Amino acid sequence: MQNPVADARTRYRERLSPSLWLLVTVALAGPMVALIFVPVGATFALLSGAVVSALVVALVVASAPVISVEDGVLRAGRAHIEVRHLGDPVALTGEEAARGRGPGLPARGWHLIRGGIDGLVVVPNEDPADPVPSWTISSRTPDRLAAAIRAARA
Repeated sequence: MQNPVADARTRYRERLSPSLWLLVTVALAGPMVALIFVPVGATFALLSGAVVSALVVALVVASAPVISVEDGVLRAGRAHIEVRHLGDPVALTGEEAARGRGPGLPARGWHLIRGGIDGLVVVPNEDPADPVPSWTISSRTPDRLAAAIRAARA
């Protein structure tokens, strides 16, 4: 007997977390805050600087968008679309990805692009009622994301 329940497992999930250099850069807010509070007291300044650094880094990581393909839906950040409306995805890396983020970026398309992430997946939107012709999504593993979209469409 076949399983009547649809496959509900996550086929793909990726958090577009910031690069190490961006985390180091935002963590520098802590020493700046510590310098402000040095006249109040060295211990208070160090504690407040450490707390601010930890909070800013935690907020940056927590606010990073998540890409997932599950239950027949592609989710990219807060946006989502059913995979039945999508065409065949194209995974781009290197020069092709740079061109896809620059002059090849469709003006009317939906974009989730993050700096420091080289890979890119372009997915045509075949829903005639949707004015967005394609989705362009940054990914560290564009080939896996494209494969997950293809598998969810099948």
